[in-house]
Amino acid sequence: MKTYKPIRIGRSDFHKIRDVNHHFRIWGEDNDPILFYLHGWADTGSTFQFVVDALKSNWRIIAPDLRGFGKSQHIRSNYWFPDYLADLDEMIQFYSTDKPAMLIGHSMGANIASLYAGIAPEKVSHLVNIEGFGLKESSPSNAPNNYRRWIEQQKQVPAFQSYSSIEELTPRVLKRSPNMTPDRALFVAQEWTETTEELINLRADPYHKLPNAVQYRRNEAEACWRKITASTLLVFGENTTFQEEMQLFKNNDDENGPFHDAVSECISDAGHMIHFEAPEMLAKIIEEFLLNL
Repeated sequence: MKTYKPIRIGRSDFHKIRDVNHHFRIWGEDNDPILFYLHGWADTGSTFQFVVDALKSNWRIIAPDLRGFGKSQHIRSNYWFPDYLADLDEMIQFYSTDKPAMLIGHSMGANIASLYAGIAPEKVSHLVNIEGFGLKESSPSNAPNNYRRWIEQQKQVPAFQSYSSIEELTPRVLKRSPNMTPDRALFVAQEWTETTEELINLRADPYHKLPNAVQYRRNEAEACWRKITASTLLVFGENTTFQEEMQLFKNNDDENGPFHDAVSECISDAGHMIHFEAPEMLAKIIEEFLLNL
């Protein structure tokens, strides 16, 4: 099987952000308008390649591997969500100090971008949230058991599965994104992994598999979302595996809803991993949103 051949060639940068060495995949020229892209859980910035190749205009796209993922430093300890917000703040300051940022995020990355856009609204001009639904509000009564589970699971950190070859992993990528082409699945499998001791291992810190000690607080997230002043686009996959969360998130008709001013787009024949299954349509929607405001 042949792997996908990129059209636009990116380059790698490494910068220390808040004492953690981060890898950045960067496409475009220094004088092009800057877009920041934040990937989802266990993904990498580099797999935005298919969308980058489908964009018609020239952009400088900055796609970090979030701490503990890809080629960024694995801290081998617990990961706390607020760190991603502070990391993003420093990344924006490092790469783009003269104007508010344009943020694109997928899944976990979209949750980071959306929270940040409400926490620092003056620093974000445009927000594209791709399948970043958040979670249901947690019950305080579950807190004792949740803390106990977190304590007990510290004793043995679960591992990510290893593979004997890239060819073993590629069908699993396709199973998760069935409308993806095999060459793109192979490209993703290569970007996600490294070879150590004759095994193919995911470039993700196993500590990410530990439960969070602090329960998700949707009310707090919505309070942040309501502070967003950036032009906002919400993108969903028709076949997303997060149907219930999507319906909760899409409730923008109520003027008190956190995203009532946002534009929404649903992409047909795509699931949660829209940037894998429908990158051309995603690129078209993003550019129409950014260029036609």
